[in-house]
Amino acid sequence: AQQNRMKLLIERAIIDLCSSTLLPDKMVIADLGCSSGPNALALVSVAVEAIHGYCLQFQQPPPELCVFLNDLPDNDFNTVVKSLVTLRRINDPVVLTGVTPGSFYERLFISSSVHLVCSSSSLHWLSKPPEFLTRNQIPAYYIDEHARRENLPMVLEAYAQQFRNDFRHFLELRAKELVPGGQMVVSIIGRHSDGIAPFHIWDILAQVLSLMASEGVIDKAKFDSFYVPVYGPSKEDLREIIQDEGSFSIKEFLVHDFLSDLDSALVTPSWIANQIRAVYEQIVVQHFGDVMDEFVRIAERRWNLDGSLLQEEHAGLAMLTLSVAKA
Repeated sequence: AQQNRMKLLIERAIIDLCSSTLLPDKMVIADLGCSSGPNALALVSVAVEAIHGYCLQFQQPPPELCVFLNDLPDNDFNTVVKSLVTLRRINDPVVLTGVTPGSFYERLFISSSVHLVCSSSSLHWLSKPPEFLTRNQIPAYYIDEHARRENLPMVLEAYAQQFRNDFRHFLELRAKELVPGGQMVVSIIGRHSDGIAPFHIWDILAQVLSLMASEGVIDKAKFDSFYVPVYGPSKEDLREIIQDEGSFSIKEFLVHDFLSDLDSALVTPSWIANQIRAVYEQIVVQHFGDVMDEFVRIAERRWNLDGSLLQEEHAGLAMLTLSVAKA
């Protein structure tokens, strides 16, 4: 459902790119944070089809296309490369493909070379945990509820500042790489409320881990030193950063409830626990060891005792989808 919303914005971005000036004879499309599953090609495939559809409709020769998929170096690029062959055509139009391993918080492409950047559910990941917290050994999430409430504003402001720094840097980098008039379509997991966030978007993970620490399943000292490098911005957060950085103008901005497109019958304790496992297992195991089976068991037990917790812990989450053009 989220990619369908992005599809609409990608198709509009392609129409703008193809019709605003003379249709370029070469175009470069990039997906940043592609992962390696069946969705890895979804966004770039939409862009390729939109370009070919535009050219067919207006009887124009299609440009040669180059499609790049990016993610961190430990992504399963072997699987990605095998799927990339589906984009190649036997005859014209030419579609060349490649992978670009690396962080999207660093330069990935040569200057003024990319026409369209897509990124789905990736930019809420920070380049690193907030340095203010790690340097001063301040826990991101306190087991004691009183201490957690007391320190939450300071902790969340540290996360907000790290996000501001990272997202601004991301915009600066992409502004160098995009052609004049180049466009980006991105989706980010965020929140509805403006101002200082009232919660972590990974609260649901932290609450189960804190329960595991209280029960002695994981070490409390290790829990206190665990920082999830994720921040959920609001629509206003993004708007302010984009306007302040100055390289892009916002074209469209959509906000939807995080679970609004799901069949409520699917949202069971087991389903949520395994969704969390899919997203966070790598960093949890890296810090605590092989504890995810126990994590799922404790999470299911907690939510089976009180099913309302599932709704409460997702309340306020939003999917933010926007398109911007290089100013």
